[in-house]
Amino acid sequence: MGKYEPGDFALVAKRSSAGIGLFTNSSIPKGACVIEYVGRTLSEKETENSKSKYLFEISKKKTIDGKPAINKAGYINHACKPNCETKIHAGRVFVMAIKNIKPGEELTYDYGKEYCLEHCVPCRCPAAKHLYR
Repeated sequence: MGKYEPGDFALVAKRSSAGIGLFTNSSIPKGACVIEYVGRTLSEKETENSKSKYLFEISKKKTIDGKPAINKAGYINHACKPNCETKIHAGRVFVMAIKNIKPGEELTYDYGKEYCLEHCVPCRCPAAKHLYR
């Protein structure tokens, strides 16, 4: 299996503290490619006018809309101390495990500084405190 080839992990969307999240029923080793974030490529005009919460900017000219109906990775929630990260490779987005993940754990990745400034509360998120100085 190649570095950017998702493993055959048992992933399930279910209720989480943030609404619906993506959980694993498999052990996922650190460094594994967990899932690809997929979706329809939007034009620049569509991107500007989109109200979707699932936009992923791959480059200045390429954004995908990864609504969960077509993209199981769209259920992955934000965390300031995540167990995954996203990697862009060959114009595609892959979710990679940055630590060993046990069965039953929710998959998370950091949505970035802009998201955190808007949504994270420093008193509840020690990892976000440095953003508010």
